[in-house]
Amino acid sequence: MPHFAMVIDTKTCIGCTDCVDACRMENNVPEGLCYDWVVEITEGRYPELKTEFRSERCNHCSNATCVDACPTGASQYWNGSNIVVVDATRCTGCKACIAACPYDSRLIMEPQGYIGKCTFCVHRVQYGEDPACVATCPAHAMHFGLLDDPGSAVSRLLATRAHYVLAPETGNQPNVFYLR
Repeated sequence: MPHFAMVIDTKTCIGCTDCVDACRMENNVPEGLCYDWVVEITEGRYPELKTEFRSERCNHCSNATCVDACPTGASQYWNGSNIVVVDATRCTGCKACIAACPYDSRLIMEPQGYIGKCTFCVHRVQYGEDPACVATCPAHAMHFGLLDDPGSAVSRLLATRAHYVLAPETGNQPNVFYLR
């Protein structure tokens, strides 16, 4: 099974939100909705402040509770990989996957009523291209590739830099990693 991952360098990300705009345009996400977003976290006390920008989205978990929770099988893994997609033709909009997702990364596509989310741009990945957010990042803070390929950029970055994932305690095994 191909194991895809995204690595985001929080020291390089400038919080410009170009990734959000690229995703919205690439995936025709309706105005006011987004499949990814940028979080700004400031810690410390003046004058010793530290700010981190973090581009967040579906974490394409290896043990995705949203896939398990879907009663129709609409939430599923793409082509035997860990990329989680939603088949809009099978989705009833019951919201079980929304309740199961610890990353708050799913939304209701109105007026159709199906659930939408980041797909790591599988329509690009299947042709060997990076997701739109990665391809657009002006700071080159985002990286995408096969985690099971030791020569890939994501594998090399994770082997050489301290990193973390969001909500590891869920057991979902997220595949979006943040470099410290």
